Amino acid sequence: MEFCEKCDAMMVGTTEEDGTKVLKCRSCGHTKAIKGRLTVSQNITKTPRDKIIVVEDDSIPMPKTKASCPKCGNNDAYYWTVQTRRGDEGATEFYRCTKCKHTWRRY
Repeated sequence: MEFCEKCDAMMVGTTEEDGTKVLKCRSCGHTKAIKGRLTVSQNITKTPRDKIIVVEDDSIPMPKTKASCPKCGNNDAYYWTVQTRRGDEGATEFYRCTKCKHTWRRY
């Protein structure tokens, strides 16, 4: 990853009109010649579980609601919502049983 010498913004690889490959600043338009080949130095893989936040600390005050625990049958649960999908879709509701601490979700 390269940063612009003039404004410190990130530079991206592009091709000029004459066919030469350069790095170009998105902000100010400054260009820099590419020396050698550009390579990806690290691949990061994420799983759907990376976005799920599970709260383990009982000292955080959380609202309660009536929800039946699928594990123990208790009818009280803490709940919170997280936007796990696109913004135009509904949030995912997470529940944690007040008795056995089992956590489940409803889309």
